[in-house]
Amino acid sequence: MRRREFIRLFGGGVAVWPLAARAQQPAMPVIGFLSGRSLASDAHLVAAFRQGLNENGYVVDHNVKIEFRWAEGQFDRLRVMAADLVGRHVTAIFAGGMDIDIRGVRTVITTTPAVFATGGDPVGFGLVESFNRPGGNATAVTVIAAELAPKRLELLRGLVVSATVIALLINPNDANAASSTRDVQIAAGTLGLQVRVVNAVAEADFDTAFATLVNAGANALLVPTNALFINRREKLVALAARYAVPAMYDRREFPAAGGLMSYGASITEQYRQSGVYIGKILRGAKPADLPVLQPTKYELVINLKTAKTLGISVPATLLARADEVIE
Repeated sequence: MRRREFIRLFGGGVAVWPLAARAQQPAMPVIGFLSGRSLASDAHLVAAFRQGLNENGYVVDHNVKIEFRWAEGQFDRLRVMAADLVGRHVTAIFAGGMDIDIRGVRTVITTTPAVFATGGDPVGFGLVESFNRPGGNATAVTVIAAELAPKRLELLRGLVVSATVIALLINPNDANAASSTRDVQIAAGTLGLQVRVVNAVAEADFDTAFATLVNAGANALLVPTNALFINRREKLVALAARYAVPAMYDRREFPAAGGLMSYGASITEQYRQSGVYIGKILRGAKPADLPVLQPTKYELVINLKTAKTLGISVPATLLARADEVIE
């Protein structure tokens, strides 16, 4: 009888103690990852984000979880998705690829600690109070893409020296649309170029936009930062090839997909830095004390194969300036 009682008590203790220990462990933090784009277009950016988390000691499914919400280019879903993450009481939220409705999403994420990845001015968007002291519950990592439009125009003119009319593809719903258009028009004036603005708010508008810019006599095309455009980059690159229009884009992903050239900050680095900031927040940092991060380097990428297909001879001086030449 004593032996049976000993086994019962000992066995019961073994069964109970691990359960009690598990009950005392803190809940695993959950990150809400909200994007206006898709996993198909941004898998490499998710990898960069996870790398940033790793740098702070966080490994997904080991000591942190991620709840993904992809709008797949349907930007009217962003606020609902943001509200869903807030309602689930996630520990922190990362929000990217949504400059089209970034102000609206900000009005939903009012208390949950958040990091916004944006291509524009986070102060102008109302995301933060200032670059050095964001204040409130959010900070940002920006590539200030809109301000690079004049430089992209200059580089495009350096490659297509005969260009006199430049088309500017704009999504008028984008928060950066007005500033991008203004900056390009000012820069074009100093270079003696004319600008023809063509609009596209959905992929269905792309064919019409290209037909319009060709009919307008555009010699080249400038494609600024926009979630719709990066989501559908293969379609844009294919249309540029079909109409034989030399195009300048905002990020490396376009020439990697067959586009002619790009100039801008590394979006991969932006997402890594965002992961680092989220990791710091999980460790107790307040977004209000994390200064807005800005790029320190811009990359010029040229697809030499595409240039040859278009009959463009890339000047040696421009090749020397390129950070990457795709052959």
